[in-house]
Amino acid sequence: MNAIECRGLAKRYRRSWALRDCGLAIPEGHVVALVGPNGAGKTTLLNLAAGLLRPTAGDITVLGGQRPGSGAARVGIGFVSQDAPLYGHLPARVMLAMAGNLNITWDHDRALARLADLRVPLDRKVHALSGGQRAQLALTLALGKRPRLLILDEPLASLDPLARHEFMASLMAEVAEQGLSVVFSSHVVAELERIADYLVILNNGQLQLAGGVEDLLAVHRILTGPGNGSPIDAEPVAVIHARQAGAQAHLLVRNSAPGAPAPEGWRSDPASLEDLVLGYLRDPGVRMLPGPAMAASAGGPEVTP
Repeated sequence: MNAIECRGLAKRYRRSWALRDCGLAIPEGHVVALVGPNGAGKTTLLNLAAGLLRPTAGDITVLGGQRPGSGAARVGIGFVSQDAPLYGHLPARVMLAMAGNLNITWDHDRALARLADLRVPLDRKVHALSGGQRAQLALTLALGKRPRLLILDEPLASLDPLARHEFMASLMAEVAEQGLSVVFSSHVVAELERIADYLVILNNGQLQLAGGVEDLLAVHRILTGPGNGSPIDAEPVAVIHARQAGAQAHLLVRNSAPGAPAPEGWRSDPASLEDLVLGYLRDPGVRMLPGPAMAASAGGPEVTP
């Protein structure tokens, strides 16, 4: 079953397209890293999945075919946005009570216990909490619903490094305990690398790359060799991004034969998730989409995983 599925999905704001022809199927049970530059369409996609927006064209379903915004989808989705709608003049305890009144399913004891474990003072007003405590409160309000799918849109943007670490640690504890599907949008790839097992890259409003992290890393690598040479003739590879550093060239490549030896005169190193993300984002015209053949940019080479 898919946590989120899109077919020809598009969203336009007046004359500007935030998303165009997005086809995507994210299987349930994954922690998904959703990455892309500002304006790539990440927030639009997440708001569509949460039922806060309607598409201009195409179709999107969640939780195995539910329409976003429907009763079943609202019950099954927890959503935390970058600017979480917390009422600053209310104590945290009152925010929990409000959430209990607004949600059909609500585990009040679990929410109280979670904030107690995190030492978030329940009787302190929201505006008097630290940034990390406010983020934990917003996450608790989403988790208290016992959702099947948790959508997080840049929840760490305003947090210091320690608060970010504590947020991620508590999130992964919840994932392990509840078996959640999570879609996590962030600009900090190093944080996502520790938790994500599925990657989605959006660029210029279009899907650029999607797949399991292990599968994607298995068919990508970094080749380092002479700056005036190219390994393309020696091996069936698609060059995703090339960078010149003095007399050497550094190439992020996708190869058709995982584990194949490097071309003569070249060194092959495993690609990290950060290598993968930055390489694709630097060349937005390159797209490698799921399917029997993974095609690069229009007219480019096809690489079969």
